[in-house]
Amino acid sequence: MSLTVTFVAPDGRKVACKAEPGDNLLEVGQAAGLPLEGTCEGQMACSTCHVIVAAEWFDRLAEASEEEEDMLDFAAGARRTSRLSCQIDLTQDHDGLTVSVPASSNDVRRM
Repeated sequence: MSLTVTFVAPDGRKVACKAEPGDNLLEVGQAAGLPLEGTCEGQMACSTCHVIVAAEWFDRLAEASEEEEDMLDFAAGARRTSRLSCQIDLTQDHDGLTVSVPASSNDVRRM
């Protein structure tokens, strides 16, 4: 059974994406053509897949690991509800999830 995730692009455009349980949020966003670089390919060595989770969804996601929290310290425009999209594997419970893609990102490997 598929689910829908809505990305809010940096220009404010809403992009509704179909996904399947088990899909990775980064890959779903990239397939939709959103500017989620994911330079480290999900290894938590950069913050170029940073998204801002809608407040009403943030506490419904699995808690971020300490390593993810450390990487988010380097994310451009990080907020309390920031996450790395590479660390979010979707489940049916995520149907309707909304995340925003920040206008810029930082690759800590280039700092």
